[in-house]
Amino acid sequence: MNKCIMKEHGCLFEEKDTELEKIKAKKIQEMIKQSKSSEKIATPITITDADFNDTVNKYSLIVIDCWAPWCGPCRMVAPIIEELAKEYAGEIVFGKLDVDENPETATRFSIMGVPTLLIMKNGTEADRIVGVAPKLLIQNKLKRYV
Repeated sequence: MNKCIMKEHGCLFEEKDTELEKIKAKKIQEMIKQSKSSEKIATPITITDADFNDTVNKYSLIVIDCWAPWCGPCRMVAPIIEELAKEYAGEIVFGKLDVDENPETATRFSIMGVPTLLIMKNGTEADRIVGVAPKLLIQNKLKRYV
């Protein structure tokens, strides 16, 4: 009789283990799908003072275009940033920070002129480009970090 109870007991736990494994597998698939979709960001994201730290810590490599709406050179760099965001989707995330609306971050990074591109690797500033820069120069700088 003891063997029968033990056998029944084993069957119950095996069924639960199988069900638990199915749930785990489903959750893992969902997490993989979610992480892949968030990695392929093909357009620049908007960054503010409020979310700056969270954003730079979320992505291992992010380029932040510090700009202002009144700035002519910023408008020249904007299409380049859009192109690079598409080309480097999945490798580098690009963001835009309006320095007029987000003075705290601009002050923290001593942004004295716009446009300024901050290259952030693992949450810290690795490099920067100040002023209008051609696409090729930006790409050459980014090669060091990809």
